[in-house]
Amino acid sequence: MIYKVYYQESMKRNPKRESTHSLYIEAPSLAEARLAVETNTAYNLELIEELSEAALTYEKQSLGANFKLTEF
Repeated sequence: MIYKVYYQESMKRNPKRESTHSLYIEAPSLAEARLAVETNTAYNLELIEELSEAALTYEKQSLGANFKLTEF
């Protein structure tokens, strides 16, 4: 499954919508996606959502060449 992870780059600052970033990760489950991001980054995770085929297609179209899966 492909998951979209919303995060803040720092755990020291209060989360602000304007500074929310996202990445895409492939993992067998949501729990494993969370563990991979928490283990390999210092990000403050806000939300992880599983992308349906339609949502994944939309993300790929809207981001174009900027769409990439993060690998750790």
